[in-house]
Amino acid sequence: MGNTLGHGIRQLRSGWADGPAYVTQCPILTGQSYVYNFTIIGQRGTLFWHAHISWLRATLYGPIIILHKRGIPYPFAKPYKEVPIVFGEWFNSDPEAVISQALQTGGGPNVSDAYTINGLPGPLYNCSAKDTFKLKVKPGKTYLLRLVNAALNDELFFSIANHTLTVVDVDAVYVKPFKTETLLITPGQTTNVILKTKPSYPNATFFMTARPYVTGQGTFDNSTVAGILEYESPPNSLHSSIMLPLFKPILPALNDTSFATKFGSKLRSLASAQYPANVPQKVDKHFFFTVGLGTSPCQHNQTCQGPNGTKFSASVNNVSFAMPTSALLQAHFFGQSNGVYTPDFPSTPITPFNYTGSPPNNTTVSNGTKVVVLPFNTSVELVMQDTSILGAESHPLHLHGFNFFIVGQGFGNFDPNKDPAKFNLIDPSGGWVAIRFLADNPGK
Repeated sequence: MGNTLGHGIRQLRSGWADGPAYVTQCPILTGQSYVYNFTIIGQRGTLFWHAHISWLRATLYGPIIILHKRGIPYPFAKPYKEVPIVFGEWFNSDPEAVISQALQTGGGPNVSDAYTINGLPGPLYNCSAKDTFKLKVKPGKTYLLRLVNAALNDELFFSIANHTLTVVDVDAVYVKPFKTETLLITPGQTTNVILKTKPSYPNATFFMTARPYVTGQGTFDNSTVAGILEYESPPNSLHSSIMLPLFKPILPALNDTSFATKFGSKLRSLASAQYPANVPQKVDKHFFFTVGLGTSPCQHNQTCQGPNGTKFSASVNNVSFAMPTSALLQAHFFGQSNGVYTPDFPSTPITPFNYTGSPPNNTTVSNGTKVVVLPFNTSVELVMQDTSILGAESHPLHLHGFNFFIVGQGFGNFDPNKDPAKFNLIDPSGGWVAIRFLADNPGK
């Protein structure tokens, strides 16, 4: 079974073509097919598609490149060449079995055996030196690298030795260009960068490497994938027949939150006349979501890995999502939502507490298929607060169907009396985090 999803495509009024199994459609059965039909409106840049049921997305993915309308230039100099670079993961086991076991016991899933660049793990793993991605370039040229993180859970640092990258676009949205030696790319995220090659042929080759950024206590594969940046040999040269020295980049420490925070703060909307940042200035509906781990009862005859034999459960406002057996959008469309979902997802935590200080004893979460219902064109502000009940986890979140603006963030507890005064509503950057978006896209 499987579904696919164009990750980041807004799907304006085509929510049925979004792909998540049991949310917008039922899964596509083995041997069956489904044609996704949608129109791309107002977007350009790099996105990607991947399978959207269980962990089939571990190996089934690819880039989507949306070009400009003819005659409309990039807001930067046209590159000599464009190259997609997709980060992935490789498991020596069946990834579906890995996630199935984790969901049964509530423990962290077993980690992958390697990261990959365009499907290749590179020379830093055993026996895979011949399986190395090589980016061949000419001197004095500008290359647009279209980076995609298709890994399952891990945020990745990425760097090319002795070369500076200029970030110009994130998730198919132009940003104010900035230079960096290293960038951070989260799962499901895309980042377009400009690479200017050296003016003359260097007497060297260069590693491009990626490995995770991790702050939680979960299990992570702390290994490094490497590709090679290689300058094409000049005409009538002996370069190709000799071994050139290989330079390696120095990536930040595994848990370098300072780097991650500073990098995130540099991501600003381009906010030009042609690409304005239309941040909602008024708010119709406020939500406060706690995001973290709770516990739920262990299934009969099952051994679970949570405290006192319970099962760890991810939760938002003490609700852990229960996968329905009918697709939510389909149930709503046919007026058969009764018994499939309830429209009563809590807009604030049921029990407020000191979220990042001493946690309460009550860690129980309920399982439910609850939805938030919004009238068309509602202007929404959502504050997401991490909780430290059972250990903090750094886990990226994304919103289907909408582009949102990060208007504020911070470490510790969100203060509703003081923090909103510091929100940036002109040109926001990327703790707790506050986002705003306009609910202008019907669907689930």
